[in-house]
Amino acid sequence: MARITLSSSLAPFTEGVLELELDVANVRQLFQTLGERYPELRSQLESGVAVAIDNEIYQDALLQPIARDSEVILIPKIAGG
Repeated sequence: MARITLSSSLAPFTEGVLELELDVANVRQLFQTLGERYPELRSQLESGVAVAIDNEIYQDALLQPIARDSEVILIPKIAGG
């Protein structure tokens, strides 16, 4: 199962849970699973979070695969300018 770590800014939407393990195949499935488990988190996922998979950051990567042994970190999206 992939190890998922959420940014502390997402804690209010997950009842304080910041780490969990999930069996997901890609980022879209991760977002779907998290949204089902934590409905208040859905809006945050839809408005944009960056996803780091095994130390590589992706801004828009719904189809990016997640291996069973991956470490995934969700962080607020980084604004460019």
